Amino acid sequence: MVRAANTSRRAPARALLLLLPAYALLLGVFAYPVFESMWRSVSEPELGFGNYTWALQNPQNLEILGRTFGNAFLATVICLLLAYPYAFLMTVVGPRARAALVVISLIPFWTSLMIRTFAWIVLLQDSGVVNTFFEFLGIGPFQLLRSNTGVLIGLSQVLMPFMVLPLYAVMSGIDGRLVTAARSLGARPSVAFLRVFLPLSIPGIAAGSLMVFIQSLGFYVTPALLGSPSDSMLAQAIYAQVSSLLEWGRGGALGVILLVATFLLLAVVGLIVRSARRKGLAVEVF
Repeated sequence: MVRAANTSRRAPARALLLLLPAYALLLGVFAYPVFESMWRSVSEPELGFGNYTWALQNPQNLEILGRTFGNAFLATVICLLLAYPYAFLMTVVGPRARAALVVISLIPFWTSLMIRTFAWIVLLQDSGVVNTFFEFLGIGPFQLLRSNTGVLIGLSQVLMPFMVLPLYAVMSGIDGRLVTAARSLGARPSVAFLRVFLPLSIPGIAAGSLMVFIQSLGFYVTPALLGSPSDSMLAQAIYAQVSSLLEWGRGGALGVILLVATFLLLAVVGLIVRSARRKGLAVEVF
């Protein structure tokens, strides 16, 4: 008995030792750069909060910040509108069709982000397939490349799997007999969907939207290649300050502002989830 107790006490210590390399990696590649950025934001070129004053009072920075959050919100809405019916279709088709749809949703993970972005450049250019199609319909061409529209298209395509997969994971666990029971009680199909299925899929909507929105905030490659300098987002502004202008303090301040804004968003979502739980809604995001 004593030996068994000693063994059980040593098990957590051994598990902690196994986790030490992962913790060291996180400290080296995440925690240290974050704290270094925080320190430089208040110490360069001199100690104080001048970099934050510049970041929050410069109209151009405020415009970039608003564009970043606006694009992230629009990309999230676009992904949700396209991914929801796709994920719902995955739950109602047969096993073979479902497997094919899952593979299609995973294909973007098998291709480099850079390659996909260059493919969009070919498709969205003035003589590309998209504008050629619009010209055939007599409603084009449009300025899709080097514009905010191109940025939104690229962001939505890149981040679509992060919306589809959480939605499918939640929808596949919804008991279809609940919708059948609602219809047997006289509810129209649309009413049964809106009153039964849709509320039960809210956890997937929340999780997917949060993943897409947060990732959109820090995207660099897609906005840099598909947008114009006037459509730059916060990641591009940080890169310009650090790499081109060598203003580490200002770049660090912009990065800290983005980090704080992300944490505030997570806190707000957490409050909404706790409020929903108190009202009896089964919502799980984290």
